[in-house]
Amino acid sequence: MANDLFIVSLIVIWMMLLYHIVLTLAGYRYQEKVMNPPRTFPLPNPAPMVSILVPAHNEEKVIEATVRALCSFEYPVGRYEVIVINDRSTDNTGLMVDAMQNDFPMLKPVHVKAPYGGKGKSAALNFGLQFASGSIIAVYDADNTPEKTALRRLVSTLLSDERYAAVVGKFRVINAYRNLLTRFINIETISFQWMVQGGRWNLFKLATIPGTNYVIRREMIRDLGGWDENALAEDTEVSIRIYETGHLICFMPLAVTWEQEPETWRVWLKQRTRWVRGNTYVIAKFTKRLIALRGAKISLDILYFFMTYFMFLGGVLLSDLLFVLSFLHVVHLTLAGPFFVIWLLAYVLFAVEIAVTLEIETTELTWSNFGVILLMYFTYSQLWMFLVVRGMWMQWQSVVHQEAVVWQKTERF
Repeated sequence: MANDLFIVSLIVIWMMLLYHIVLTLAGYRYQEKVMNPPRTFPLPNPAPMVSILVPAHNEEKVIEATVRALCSFEYPVGRYEVIVINDRSTDNTGLMVDAMQNDFPMLKPVHVKAPYGGKGKSAALNFGLQFASGSIIAVYDADNTPEKTALRRLVSTLLSDERYAAVVGKFRVINAYRNLLTRFINIETISFQWMVQGGRWNLFKLATIPGTNYVIRREMIRDLGGWDENALAEDTEVSIRIYETGHLICFMPLAVTWEQEPETWRVWLKQRTRWVRGNTYVIAKFTKRLIALRGAKISLDILYFFMTYFMFLGGVLLSDLLFVLSFLHVVHLTLAGPFFVIWLLAYVLFAVEIAVTLEIETTELTWSNFGVILLMYFTYSQLWMFLVVRGMWMQWQSVVHQEAVVWQKTERF
């Protein structure tokens, strides 16, 4: 029995590992394709009106830099507005945004006061949408410093194909070298988030909206009824509903924003637990409708989430449990074979896969970062298992106790 379970765990782990390698190589090829030759991003005259929504709850540490960056886009003057939704902040967020209005005429603060608001990011976005005048909606988090060309590149790509309901950009870590944790997150972001995103788009014409740095057609979000206010991962949830309509979400990696990431393990744990809870909600919501979804590609995407959060986790936990029980002589594995070589090969593939992705960013593939990659396998990556179990348990408790959704924002530094 132990031998059979070990083989099952090995198959599951290698299936996911090889799939990620395929996505990584496809993402690398897509990045090369959009960069060579360099693209131009034309806009019609007049350019479409864009309303940028920025949900903000107690963001005094970062909101000024974010507003200044958002109000400095290389986009036609008078053709975009920045709507900061100050949702029941108890710090100086509202005062700081109001004070910047004289410097930036496109800035439109919206203040949500008690007893209204306070129900999280999705609710804040839905509230801010009422004040938007643009035919295109952009969303940025309150800790973002987008590059000046980001908005033009997103909007131009959106207009290039009527099938595109939304276009998402890439985000980079602005505090990547603060400490070991932020270096882990930086490598994770490049490798397991946007490179895989590029691979999914290149192979399947699938992409998932991140929480920031994206544009969406106003009529699309209107037809969908806005953002789901029960979803902690409102970005993933709305992505699937877009695909149900038959439209596409395009990934444009040349539209870049820089965002702050957690600098302490406590803040990281809270943020990533929220992500797991949000994606668990999405899995529970859409798995029942998997067969009814429009197109096999969307079903494949839901299956990918299922594999990541359930099957891959189960395979790794089963493998680790068998290893411990075998070491304690509780069970006896009698399989003959080069299993140490297989494990070592998985480790090597993990390191090579990440190194390939870092090579795209010319400043990231260093000997120092390669050492971080080797350490990452045994530390940061293993914490992911605890994180997923914790997030699923908390989401289950939330459903059982029918807890209301409230702001669960990342602490800023």
